Amino acid sequence: MQYDIDIKSVYKNLFLDVRNLVLLNPNITETKKERITTYADKNGSICHLRTTSKGVDIGFLKGIHLEDRPSLLHGKGKLVRVLSLKGYHEVVLLYYIHQAIEINNKKS
Repeated sequence: MQYDIDIKSVYKNLFLDVRNLVLLNPNITETKKERITTYADKNGSICHLRTTSKGVDIGFLKGIHLEDRPSLLHGKGKLVRVLSLKGYHEVVLLYYIHQAIEINNKKS
């Protein structure tokens, strides 16, 4: 399971810090899948999280709709945008996480 790999990674602490920040919202649930750990609320999936060889990636599943003032998101998919982290930056993470939750709560 990917979660087991993530918590054994050299980026374990960063992974757990980001995970804990996402889970501060009591409406968010975590699902540990074979290839990724996902986070959702009653309206559906919000993001996924995993370690990489260079840090931690948090993929915002409706990331195309996020305002990206810091210009830190990347990806060319139809919806997903990824924030690649090498360090813990709570203000930046909260900027994106709060937006992702708000977007997920809007009626499509």
